[in-house]
Amino acid sequence: MLLPFLIVGGVGLVLLLISLVLGDVLDYFEIGDGAISGTALSVGLVVFNKEGALTVSAGLDLVWAYVLAAALAVVAYAVSVLVVRNLTRSSDGVPQSAVGLTGVATSDLSPSGGEVSLEGPAEVERRLAYSDLPIAEGARIRVVEHAGARVRVTAD
Repeated sequence: MLLPFLIVGGVGLVLLLISLVLGDVLDYFEIGDGAISGTALSVGLVVFNKEGALTVSAGLDLVWAYVLAAALAVVAYAVSVLVVRNLTRSSDGVPQSAVGLTGVATSDLSPSGGEVSLEGPAEVERRLAYSDLPIAEGARIRVVEHAGARVRVTAD
């Protein structure tokens, strides 16, 4: 009687673990053009398992176990899809370019490197920087190139 719920829950748990380690596995197969989330599907399967097992153990008919488990699984899937989409939209995405920002050299700068503190809306930490010509610590600088985590600066 509980075996179908246990099988579905086991599949959901395995899919959830895979999604946590490798990312959303259904994205690799481009199923539904992003409409089907492997993470949300696994959450729905696990909820189906738990609700079915709880309903059967409470003594309700097997028909009600399937009805309630399926209904709550659909709700859990829908909520999970919304949460995953909101998290995806709120991720940082592509970093903003720092070209044109000004700041201060927090260490001596040379072609081999140094550090700067930039003044910009998204700048909260120091950045690794380099300069074609030596720049002394404390000097005002301007970013002329942004390459990965490093910026190339000139004296301002």
